[in-house]
Amino acid sequence: MPHELDLILTLTGGLTAALALGFITQRMRLSPIVGYLLAGILVGPFTPGFVADKPLADQLAEIGVILLMFGVGLQFHVRELLAVRKVAVPGALIQIAVATALGVLVGRAAGWSWAASVVFGIAISVASTVVLTRVLSDSHVLHTPAGHLAVGWLVLEDVFTVLVLVLLPGLVGGGDGGATGIALSVGLALLKLAGLVAFTFIVGQRVIPTLLGYVAKTGSRELFTLTVLVVALGVAVGSAKLFGSSMALGAFLGGLVVGQSDFSSRAASEALPMRDAFAVLFFVSVGMLLDPSQLAASWPAAAATLAVVLIGKPLAALVVVLLLRRPMQTAFAVALSLAQIGEFSFILATLGRQLGVMPDEATQVLVLASIVSITLNPLLFSARGRFARWTSALFLRRQAAAGADSAEGEAAPADELAHRTVVVGYGPVGRTLTRLLRENGIEPTVVELNLDTVKELQGQGIRAIYGDATQREILERAGVGAADSLLFTSAGAPGNGVIEQAKGVNPKLFVLARAFYLREVPVLQKAGADVVVTGEAEVAFSMTERLLVRLGATAEQVERERERVRSELFRLPA
Repeated sequence: MPHELDLILTLTGGLTAALALGFITQRMRLSPIVGYLLAGILVGPFTPGFVADKPLADQLAEIGVILLMFGVGLQFHVRELLAVRKVAVPGALIQIAVATALGVLVGRAAGWSWAASVVFGIAISVASTVVLTRVLSDSHVLHTPAGHLAVGWLVLEDVFTVLVLVLLPGLVGGGDGGATGIALSVGLALLKLAGLVAFTFIVGQRVIPTLLGYVAKTGSRELFTLTVLVVALGVAVGSAKLFGSSMALGAFLGGLVVGQSDFSSRAASEALPMRDAFAVLFFVSVGMLLDPSQLAASWPAAAATLAVVLIGKPLAALVVVLLLRRPMQTAFAVALSLAQIGEFSFILATLGRQLGVMPDEATQVLVLASIVSITLNPLLFSARGRFARWTSALFLRRQAAAGADSAEGEAAPADELAHRTVVVGYGPVGRTLTRLLRENGIEPTVVELNLDTVKELQGQGIRAIYGDATQREILERAGVGAADSLLFTSAGAPGNGVIEQAKGVNPKLFVLARAFYLREVPVLQKAGADVVVTGEAEVAFSMTERLLVRLGATAEQVERERERVRSELFRLPA
């Protein structure tokens, strides 16, 4: 291909293949990540046809890693982690240790060095954030206690992976100087890490939110998006150039700073749409590493790796959760959600290759194990209930009979049984509606694009999310997935866009929407609104009633006519 077109052709070819195969795997009810990895194989150097430029694909994939890690930092909430720390902390550490040890055994049996085996073991010990959240969300488990525990568990795995990314270059690079060299390299890496963390939180926590606030006041969505992308890429590059750290770590810390500010939800929804595209290229670049001709030679190691990922990891997690006296359903939900490997495994493997530690065969095994585990994970997770019942029947008959109610009640604790509603917009109608809901024992979550209003609501103890309700991530952050109803009152946001996104997250959601004009009613109904209230209709109701009363109509006649007018105006059952 002409050199000047390498970038365009790599982007076009890679994304086109990813789109086609991602769509096919999605239709097959598999994770699209499987399709992206297969697309990488298709456009890679080991298969005939179009071949993407590997060095360019790697650089584009690096952007994907930066944005992925920035997104992880955005969604990292210490408060949520503390809520599940008694199980997640020991569970994650024990599961990582067990999986790493098993991975080391696989590596040594395959003839790899100790360093390669350890890196390989760590790589298969951590699960994919993308896959886990997708599986939990699709199964409506994300906002249950089991979902919170699984997410907290994975956050700890992510933190562990970040530490490994920081320490690994020092551990490998200092090997020539013996124990002293390793100690000095690790010490220097930790010192640089401390400096980076201190600089990011002391300077960044003052500068970044101030900058975002200043740009947000301009009202320009494009400038806000650009600012967050500059923050993500700038902190990542700065951490590498100034502190010798990985760009992934810098991006994580930058996301952490933004995530602790009032702009976290808006940044995640508006400023990271490019994250998904570049993350796709990351998986494509990984798929390009797979050489089908080597599979025949590496299948024993691949089979052993799959056994570790699909059996060893989940079993270790299951035992830990049960020993910590959590219900059987929770234990299987957490264990099976971790039975896969993904982006962090590839990030570690990529670093291992760059350091000259990981052999090509280990990379081939890792990619194959990822494709298979990601494919099987949703199927395994959907069978968690049957696994739990079978296990109870075999080993826990008496305990299950004595405590069946408590074991099965974990998905709906007392605080989750209350009616959950989301109010979009806090104008005069939204303000009155929120007050009435609270007076009747319903604590709503308000989604509002005015930052000052959000801060005021939070100061009053009302849960409020800052962001654009037309963005799916904002609605998910507001809890639409677990809500019973959504009340749309906003005068600014397009109601049909908000309703379509909300129904996409939670098809069972009851939606009550406000329309300013009658012509908006069918549009909102088509989008999925169950009931639409309009100011024009209320005026028509009032005028009809006053006229009929003046003409001497009875109360029954007035009510009948009112219902007829209502039915005609709303096109809804009376």
